[in-house]
Amino acid sequence: MTRDRDDLRRLHFINALFAHATGQDLYLAAQIKAAIALSLAEFEVQLADHPEFAQRYDAAFNAAAAELLARLFAHHPRHGFFHWDASLTLAAATPLFTRAEIMAGLRKLAPYRDATLLVTNLRPALIPPRRRATPRRKRDYAEALAFIRDLAAARTARGSNLHLLFL
Repeated sequence: MTRDRDDLRRLHFINALFAHATGQDLYLAAQIKAAIALSLAEFEVQLADHPEFAQRYDAAFNAAAAELLARLFAHHPRHGFFHWDASLTLAAATPLFTRAEIMAGLRKLAPYRDATLLVTNLRPALIPPRRRATPRRKRDYAEALAFIRDLAAARTARGSNLHLLFL
């Protein structure tokens, strides 16, 4: 039951992430999801034997989707793309480093009228999966989301169309 729900969640995730390519067509999104799952076939086998590996599979699936999205935007010279993985270092998700990384991304995206800023692993960086989701950690996560949204809104030119995605 949970596996079907996870597959449906991933399908909707891919449909939203690649909406510009699929045109909201779930059949095309299912094909992209299947291609990503095929690249993670080894994880699929492990997941069947060890359901506790679900979080590792989700992380690998998200990373593969982000890489595919980066490749897709590399072929669109008029559309800027920047990806920040908040889990790269222990301090990456702190406000100071978050600001530095997002500002670097916004500077890179400034010349483009249409751009996508992808932020991955912010939630696991601030609310580790194996630790309790305390009210303070939840508040820090909500504040980080609001901070990134506000910073992107303040530092993006009025005529620009910035897509801000959180995975």
